[in-house]
Amino acid sequence: MPKRLLSKLLVEESKYCAGCGHGIVNRCLAECLDELGVSDDSIGVCAVGCSCWMIDTFGIDWIQAPHGRAPATATGIKRTRPDKTVVVYQGDGDCLAIGMAETIHAALRGEKFSVIFINNGNFGMTGGQMAPTTIAGQKTPTSIYGRDVKTTGFPVDIIKILATIPTTAYLARGSVVDVPSINRVKGYIKKALRCQTQDIGYAFVEVVSPCPTNWGLEPLAAVKRIKDEVLPVYVPGEYKDESGLGKEESE
Repeated sequence: MPKRLLSKLLVEESKYCAGCGHGIVNRCLAECLDELGVSDDSIGVCAVGCSCWMIDTFGIDWIQAPHGRAPATATGIKRTRPDKTVVVYQGDGDCLAIGMAETIHAALRGEKFSVIFINNGNFGMTGGQMAPTTIAGQKTPTSIYGRDVKTTGFPVDIIKILATIPTTAYLARGSVVDVPSINRVKGYIKKALRCQTQDIGYAFVEVVSPCPTNWGLEPLAAVKRIKDEVLPVYVPGEYKDESGLGKEESE
């Protein structure tokens, strides 16, 4: 059999649930850091949520922030060590619930770090409760009849919000539902990192990801749900590109 090639940054097996998209995004990020030659000079910032598993399995230096405060923590790191590549890795609740103010204000300041945001439509680590990204009608332990936008508000489309801010350089959304989509996500992540390594500005990549455990679905059914129900709401693509960089080839 051909040898399985893995980035040297993936120092242990993934600790994520079977079918979870986090592991795929971890591999894309690791490959991008390797290919850009910055893996030895990178610092990751996570807060609270499933992203914390990366501290054990992803071989760069990590700092864990208080819940929701990863962008604020990353701001301090990047301003004191501008030579480092700083990656903020967050989930729905951390980035857009308790951390919404930090996310918006980091973008308003044009902080020169890269954000990878995993949108799986629920609070993954704490039991699958309704999150800011939970789509209308979606059932969770805290929306047992389906999310009612009349009482809980509409899902947050953070990409469209950030697109209105002049200091954002690059905004993209992808998914991990198939190989072409994964390749595009890798290209988005690489461009977001290059916005930082070339001192261009703030970059944010959202990845729509399955959460089979909390959705109560088998992995393939979770992917089908994303295609049928989630991507029509969270449409993939590059939403803003003022980087001046060319297309990223990820294959």
